[in-house]
Amino acid sequence: MTSPLLSLQKLRREYPSGDGSTVVLHDIDLTINEGEFVAIVGASGSGKSTLMNILGLLDRPNAGTYRISGRETSSLDNDALSALRREHFGFIFQRYHLLGELSAAGNVEMPAIYAGRSRHERQERAGKLLDRLGLSDRKHHRPGQLSGGQQQRVSIARALMNDPDVILADEPTGALDKSSGDEVMRILDELHREGRTIIVVTHDANVAARAARIVEISDGRIISDSGTAGSSEEPKGRATAVHVSGRFRAGLDRLGEAFSMAMRALGAHRMRSFLTMLGIIIGIASVISVVALGTGTQKQVLENISSLGTNTLEIFPGSGFGDVRSEKVKTLVVGDADALRSLSYVAGVTPTVSTSTTARFGAIEANALVNGVGRDYFEVKGSKLVAGRVFDESGVSTLSQDAVIDENTAKALFGQSGVDPVGQVILAGSVPCRVIGVIASQQGGFGSNDNLSIYLPYTSVQTRFIGSTSLRSVTVRVNDSVDSQLAETAVTDFLTKRHGSRDFFILNTDDIRKTITSTTQTLTLLVAAIALISLIVGGIGVMNIMLVSVSERVGEIGVRMAVGARRQDILRQFLIEAGLVCLIGGVLGILLAFGFGLAFSALGSGFSLVFSMTPIVVAVVSSCAIGLIFGYLPARNASQLDPVVALS
Repeated sequence: MTSPLLSLQKLRREYPSGDGSTVVLHDIDLTINEGEFVAIVGASGSGKSTLMNILGLLDRPNAGTYRISGRETSSLDNDALSALRREHFGFIFQRYHLLGELSAAGNVEMPAIYAGRSRHERQERAGKLLDRLGLSDRKHHRPGQLSGGQQQRVSIARALMNDPDVILADEPTGALDKSSGDEVMRILDELHREGRTIIVVTHDANVAARAARIVEISDGRIISDSGTAGSSEEPKGRATAVHVSGRFRAGLDRLGEAFSMAMRALGAHRMRSFLTMLGIIIGIASVISVVALGTGTQKQVLENISSLGTNTLEIFPGSGFGDVRSEKVKTLVVGDADALRSLSYVAGVTPTVSTSTTARFGAIEANALVNGVGRDYFEVKGSKLVAGRVFDESGVSTLSQDAVIDENTAKALFGQSGVDPVGQVILAGSVPCRVIGVIASQQGGFGSNDNLSIYLPYTSVQTRFIGSTSLRSVTVRVNDSVDSQLAETAVTDFLTKRHGSRDFFILNTDDIRKTITSTTQTLTLLVAAIALISLIVGGIGVMNIMLVSVSERVGEIGVRMAVGARRQDILRQFLIEAGLVCLIGGVLGILLAFGFGLAFSALGSGFSLVFSMTPIVVAVVSSCAIGLIFGYLPARNASQLDPVVALS
């Protein structure tokens, strides 16, 4: 003898109530065989809906046993219960429980998505079911565009999607007019004739009369059963083979459905979604802008430092700045520069001497600093040539009076007359000099870059201005591949051996660069950390809104669970929503940061933000991580809901 399809023995269900509990079902014994049409009737509060929820695995009993085709259900986990709901049961609810964001076809397809059926197969079957129920011209309409009877027929089509053994109908005509109610019952009769097991919960005697067996329940006890469980005739016309996609494909389909629903949920509440994103947008824009601002500041500072020379060592006589005996130290000579030039780690060397004098052009005169430099000076210092040219080695060896002036000097001597400085002759003291080039003003050591500077070959300055072969300093440019600290140590040792004592000191411009770079980086990190706080605040906002979203969509969660969604499916859907909020917010934040950068540049300050990919990628990844972290609690809360609680 075959086992019954559904079997309940001594089943008991009670709920906490104050200090005690309220018993809703008392030791229910009920057996339903395949192919029966059973009506469960009773007054409101009699326990009939609770019994139906337990039969459909939406609720669990406190005691007793419930077997489906001989399989005990009390020890099954949530995923196993979800599988049974997908494979064995189809639910028809009094209030339809259709998802408003989906079309009629989308609602019907939902159980097949969780069952792992292929997209083509589920679309084809949904279309056939809707055609059969007279909704061929309403497939793409949303529930709000359908009448009550049409919505209930969509609900019936959804219940049939996975070809279930049992149809559970809870007051299927309760919200319909008589004509629509009769149509729904006609459909249930037809399904019964096909061999399906139909269980209807109703308080309507006319509906109950359509069933072959009536079970009456009162105060949680079965008080009458009009028929005995009997075997049904063989099912007719039912499709028994259901093709299921591969695990990977099925998982991909469920992921796509979750993504699609997440997009619909965000679109349905645009303003709330935008306000949720706002914290993320501001946080991302702040982090990226602050880092770009810090990078731009650092770049500007390094450009200013480069006027002192890039990776250079400047060697001075004496023990340090302020040494009163430094002028008496005459050991720093051109021979030192020539010797240093031969070292492998040296890219360029220039001797320097200087003196102050009065520069004249016509009736205009001004105090200027005359700098005697070598042929490599302009390369070593990274000077920018504005006009003309600079002198070469032949100018140094012939003691030429070719001069290169800076922009300040050109403006002071030639600005009023508007004469092109290149080719003009000026007087530096009593020495006539022909201007051959103009360079951008630059910082010369620790002096102001507002000084007027004239550059001549150092040989010319030594002979025509100073009358001494000693040098003010020697500037050494170190190869970029060599650490400046190691180069400084090597140069110190080299010159100490040449001089027999350490009668010089070295200014390492790279130390200045590193110090300022380190300072700007520290400040950038500090401000970026403050900006990061806004990201965390945005994440908390995401969590709050997601908690609200879960509370508003409890019914949707219950429907999805009723049609077979696993808890991980619900968890995944809400996590995707949280991740999308933060991802879209991150993209908008990046665009806002770029817009801020363009606006900043448009102000014409000469300073610009410097954006780089690393902080952008880090900011976006951080925003997504924040979305997943702060979205996990609401998503987990959603996935942990009991189906019966969610549906109620």
